[in-house]
Amino acid sequence: MNKALRRSANATGTLVAALRTAGPALVGLLPLAFWAVLLLPALPWLPEAVRPLRALADAERRRAGRLLGRDIPSPYRRTEAASLGQGIALLRSPVLWRDLGWMAAHGMPGLVMAVLALGLWPAIPFSASLPLWWWAAPEGSQSAFVTLDSWPKALTLPFLQVALDGFLLLWLVPRLARWQARLSELLLRPTRRTSLAERVEVLTESRAEALEAHGAELRRIERDLHDGTQAQLVAAALRLGLADRRFDADPDASRALFLEARAGVEEALTQLRTVIRGIYPPILSDRGLAGALRALAAGQQIPVEMDVVEGRVPAAVEAAAYFVVAEALTNIAKHSAAGHAWVSVRREGSMLRVAVRDDGKGGADPDRGSGLAGIRRRVAALDGTTRIDSPDGAGTTLEVDLPCES
Repeated sequence: MNKALRRSANATGTLVAALRTAGPALVGLLPLAFWAVLLLPALPWLPEAVRPLRALADAERRRAGRLLGRDIPSPYRRTEAASLGQGIALLRSPVLWRDLGWMAAHGMPGLVMAVLALGLWPAIPFSASLPLWWWAAPEGSQSAFVTLDSWPKALTLPFLQVALDGFLLLWLVPRLARWQARLSELLLRPTRRTSLAERVEVLTESRAEALEAHGAELRRIERDLHDGTQAQLVAAALRLGLADRRFDADPDASRALFLEARAGVEEALTQLRTVIRGIYPPILSDRGLAGALRALAAGQQIPVEMDVVEGRVPAAVEAAAYFVVAEALTNIAKHSAAGHAWVSVRREGSMLRVAVRDDGKGGADPDRGSGLAGIRRRVAALDGTTRIDSPDGAGTTLEVDLPCES
């Protein structure tokens, strides 16, 4: 019984808490007629007008998600500035009409359910005490929908009312709370069509970012080869040509030119190895991701604490994780003024989660820094996600999730 009472009390609290969204939803229905009358002239401003509705629906998603024990994703896509085209597109969107349907299904019913749940608690002791003072009640007073006008009725009907109220409180109220949350989930979660459209948009953006990242990588390799390796090889070829011409006349000068050409070739080989490491570091093949990251951390100017899972993942994922950590540590050394850094690489199901954190000054902005933007593009090319948390004065945390199913 105590467990049932606690469950009913929690459900009552949930239904009362739902008034924070049910009340505004009920009140928000009133302006709809006004918007319907002014629909055509108001269309350009419709995206701005629905922002309060979306904020209210998001609040209900969080509330219902906590009750159901699972997240309810938002179906909203990014909207551009207010315009007639955006207004028409929003008007044709099924998401808007589902939100409006939720307002109608949640507003008044939510208010009624909250009042019912609250009213049942005092109704039970009130009905149980009626046999003690029914004779002093105003004429025509009822219990269990029957007028109390005799002792037999006063000694039976109030207890029937108590049984009915107890049944509603212990059985119905908890179910009302869950039904309310499930209805919100049904109306406010993305439909399969919406999810598919969102997925197509994400993949389109990922493909564009992958092509951009690929093009930038090709331009970098071409620049490194043209400005470095090619220039060294051309200089070495010229020295060898001069050495060949002067070999008979001045063997010592020819030998000096030959040595200079050999040094140039060795420098070109060094630069070529650097370019190759920029494409896929050989240390990944030799030591794996864990060994490569430890070697990378060992060369940093500040202490870097490593927590890296052993084992191999697909080569493309290893390379992406390596470059994410390398770029993040480079940014920390250049911009963060940090005294310590932490790197964590963990396998979580089908995802490889990479986290790089520092105790620096924070304030990192991915829209201003080319390094962070490059990380985001590289991760997006593998259909991964990037999260950056960098409050001022509290360090920076970079988290990357990379799919690594093999």
